[in-house]
Amino acid sequence: MNHTDSWLIRNASAILTGLPGAAARHAGPDIRVRGGRIVALGHLDPEPGEAQIDARDCVIYPAWINTHHHLFQSLLKGEPQGLNQSLTPWLAATPYRFRGAFDEASFRLAARIGLIELARSGCATVADHHYLYYPGMPFDSAAILFEEAEALGLRFVLCRGGATQTRQLEADLPQALRPERLDDYLADVERLTARYHDPAADAWRRVVVAPTTTLHSTTPDELRETARLARTLGLRLHSHLSETVDYLDAARAKFGMTPIQFCAEYEWLGADVWFAHLVKLLPEEVRLLGETGSGIAHCPQSNARLGSGIADLVALEAAGVQVSIGVDGSASNEACDMLSETHAAWLLQRARKGEQARPRYAGGEFEGGADAASIEDVLRWGTAGGAAVLGLSDLGTLAPGQAADLAIYRLDQPRYFGLHDPAIGPIACGGGASLKRLLVGGRSVVEDDQVPGVDLAELAHQARQAVRGLQQRAGVRS
Repeated sequence: MNHTDSWLIRNASAILTGLPGAAARHAGPDIRVRGGRIVALGHLDPEPGEAQIDARDCVIYPAWINTHHHLFQSLLKGEPQGLNQSLTPWLAATPYRFRGAFDEASFRLAARIGLIELARSGCATVADHHYLYYPGMPFDSAAILFEEAEALGLRFVLCRGGATQTRQLEADLPQALRPERLDDYLADVERLTARYHDPAADAWRRVVVAPTTTLHSTTPDELRETARLARTLGLRLHSHLSETVDYLDAARAKFGMTPIQFCAEYEWLGADVWFAHLVKLLPEEVRLLGETGSGIAHCPQSNARLGSGIADLVALEAAGVQVSIGVDGSASNEACDMLSETHAAWLLQRARKGEQARPRYAGGEFEGGADAASIEDVLRWGTAGGAAVLGLSDLGTLAPGQAADLAIYRLDQPRYFGLHDPAIGPIACGGGASLKRLLVGGRSVVEDDQVPGVDLAELAHQARQAVRGLQQRAGVRS
């Protein structure tokens, strides 16, 4: 494997940049990378001693930026008790039932599997909403996540989740489900910030304040305190919100307002805040999110798998909301990679609009929703949009001066044969396009679908053993 961070990438069939409008495509066909940065795009002549990548018959995208994940769930795919459950019973059936079964080894393996899966889809930056915390936890899970991302050469954003309250009496809960004290939570945020957080626009490591849910995981006053600490430390804020109608019911019952109004009341809106899901929103909530420049991590496959619905990205973006894409956790998405996620986003935005079509005799004005989202829109959401919500402005686009985070896809499988526009292939055709090369900061991380030092057959064996161990510790009968 070549360890240089300077390259000449030559002869690409198509280049999508992640930029809006007419700048969404670049004719290329070449890209020069020097010192981990893009320095030029166009017809470029080789320079002496420059490493080259032949991208003939390949498509180049900015590397994906995944803005919402739960890596520990990589060993919980297709878990039977939760497979056909909607959000609330699924939480009890799968992630919360198994969370106490994770030890240090199984947690590390789960993180490794998830990160490798993402890298092999062309993803360079992963924001993990990690909420597996409890008093007296016997291992430093945050350190493991940073270590595994660094070992693979990926950028990593730790969204430090957790809860200071639950909906049950603490005395009735096993240790792994008990909440933390607020002081302990805040102290750990400060520890992690001092150790890992880099405010640079091309940071390899970031920390985010991310209570698991704004409505249920902490008290209103404590929620405000987390926001104030985050802004004092220069950190962003993230949480789950409005994934199902239960959020609307809960916010009205507990606080007499909508979920977005509640967040506004307790200082949890703004350009430094993004929420996962936002599927069930009232029109006034969309306006408030847009007015404050808040963001969304859209997770279409998880929202479909759990039957939650489809977030209206078109309306949200039109209102001023920052749009990004996340894969969510493997316990509610059995294919946690950015190619399948963006394919789903493209289809489901169109399906959502099409569902609203009515016959003309009943006042209808359109037949279908195929104009709802273009391939360029989806790519921009999954790259530049992710960079925007994470505050990593040097990432997410292919342009001179930007960090050289880029994915080179080979369209060499039958599903891509016959394409009139190769540029759309990795998103539009579904499946997993072969990854010729993934560069992150100009460094080669994946080559010909292979991650250096990773034996996939051995990883599969370890995963099977780990699943059996989790089942035994969780008391699952075989």
